[in-house]
Amino acid sequence: MELQDVLRVAGVGLIIALLHVFFEQTGKKEFSFFIFFIAYLYMTAELIRFLRLFFDEILTFFQWLTLN
Repeated sequence: MELQDVLRVAGVGLIIALLHVFFEQTGKKEFSFFIFFIAYLYMTAELIRFLRLFFDEILTFFQWLTLN
């Protein structure tokens, strides 16, 4: 995981939060809900990707331990 990944997730989260507040203030709660739902799916996909990278690193570490 690199800084670029973290900044991308933070940027998307900030934009989604602003859109959520905007639609809540204008009374369009259904749009606000759909934006929240899409953001939740995006963050879940990113979390799964980060976990895959994490477990790949753990696997590489254990393979390195067994070679030495």
